[in-house]
Amino acid sequence: MSSSEDDNDYEPSIRSLDTSDESASSSDNGYSLSSEEEEEEDGRIWCRHVVSEECMLPPPPRFPFTGNPGISIDQDTADMTPLDFFSLLCDNRIIDRVVDETNRFAEQIGERDCMWRPVTKAEICVFFALKMLGGIVKMPDQEMNWSKDELLERPIFRKLISLKRHNKIKQYLHFVNNETFDAETHPNPKLYKVYDVFMMFSENFMKCYTPNQDLSIDKSLMLFKGRLGWVQHIPLKRRRFGVQYFFLCEAKTGYVYRVIIYVGKGTQFDSEYSEYPMSSRVVLSLMKPLLGKGYCVTVDNFYTSPQLADTLVSHYTDIYGTLHLNRKEVPDQLKRAKLKKGEVAAFQRGKVMILRWKDKKDVTMLSTIHNPIMKDVETRQGPVKTPTVVYDYNFTMGGVDKVDQQLVDYPITRKWGKKYYKKVFFHLMDLAVWNSYILYSVAVTEAGKKALTHLKFRMQIIRDIIAKYGADLQTTKVVGRPSTSPGCSRFTPGHFPMEVPATEKKTNPTRKCAVCCLKRDHRGKPVRKESRYMCRLCNVPLCVVPCFEKYHTK
Repeated sequence: MSSSEDDNDYEPSIRSLDTSDESASSSDNGYSLSSEEEEEEDGRIWCRHVVSEECMLPPPPRFPFTGNPGISIDQDTADMTPLDFFSLLCDNRIIDRVVDETNRFAEQIGERDCMWRPVTKAEICVFFALKMLGGIVKMPDQEMNWSKDELLERPIFRKLISLKRHNKIKQYLHFVNNETFDAETHPNPKLYKVYDVFMMFSENFMKCYTPNQDLSIDKSLMLFKGRLGWVQHIPLKRRRFGVQYFFLCEAKTGYVYRVIIYVGKGTQFDSEYSEYPMSSRVVLSLMKPLLGKGYCVTVDNFYTSPQLADTLVSHYTDIYGTLHLNRKEVPDQLKRAKLKKGEVAAFQRGKVMILRWKDKKDVTMLSTIHNPIMKDVETRQGPVKTPTVVYDYNFTMGGVDKVDQQLVDYPITRKWGKKYYKKVFFHLMDLAVWNSYILYSVAVTEAGKKALTHLKFRMQIIRDIIAKYGADLQTTKVVGRPSTSPGCSRFTPGHFPMEVPATEKKTNPTRKCAVCCLKRDHRGKPVRKESRYMCRLCNVPLCVVPCFEKYHTK
């Protein structure tokens, strides 16, 4: 039966269903219930399959697919470079937001920092490029990238940006104006520090590509061991602690179409599905833009339930995946069935089939597009009969796993880091690089050319960024002691000390002395000494004795 046929026309013969059970009505002669049964309080009845090749029913047809898969941008992709594809997902809106908020944040809390100067778009882009390069060639310590040791030397880092400048940009890197935050009106207060750029990335992921019919949903974990109330612990993951994401991916390529960041009770799901359990809300919220278009989503037993399957079927969307037997509405007879190895028990209700197969362990599956038919699968021990739904599940469930496997080799995020929102942002950049690689691969394949590998694609993005923005960087070094030239304004008369003005949070604030901070201790680290006084004319914090005199005379 073709996938274009109406699902309501699919009515199997009664001889293929065992209706001898008390729960099945003798008048139920198909997968669709009669009007009398639907009027009953519990009219949804499971019918047991007689698993026999002679009288096996064809599987329920897929819903007609009405999507238009592929790249959905308005420009010619034939001559686009890797950086052009990356710029579609990490666009100027995101870069400008990072530049503006980083400078704003430095003004808010870094006014005492005499080493800071406003960051530019070129510096931010090169900063991101060096972060990507650091994920490809990893060093135990980030500062080793600027080492002059012959064994470790990497001149490109020192040529583009100094270590101190890099650390200052990293210190003040920010994505939101803290002064405008209101926890009562913000849609996701726990994620507010990165929420705006997260929504920009999500919007770009959706508008640049339309996935094919087969999708997969699964969770992914970003390593984070800092102090955060919604860090998750998943023992089966290689990285057991971290921030949890829910991904909706294309099964074939692993393109990440939609993302939900799990923050516990305040996780942002679609309000339309508030009456559903959390696992179902994840699937329905991720799938909402694609409902009614004939998509088929593969999920694991954390999400699968008969209730979710019925809801998706009502929106012309198919589903299959593993299933927990303790889910509501699973037939009791299926739970009690005694099976020998290789045997199958299956029940059908409308378009939904639940199958239990005895392998080394019991495997329970739910599907809206399969029947209990078996197929021969080649293994090392020879051909083994496996349910078709299990075979298809193994091929389409790996979309999220493919993403994790690719990103773990070249991560922009580093293992160490106390600020969760910076790690979330760099992880989103990783996803943008991966998605841009999928866009590039699809475009190159359609043009009949050979695509670069994922690693070479990343390297080309880095080269393109350096070539485009490297020449715009400020080359003058702002390090060392202040200038002592006679024309410097600090040597003119009229300089007097004053107390550092009070702020909203502090009545007696202090600032780091501009002279003392140039000193180094026995370990080579800057000496931190703060003062209650500053020069009224220079607006520079200084110790009254002896730094004020030194600063204005030497």
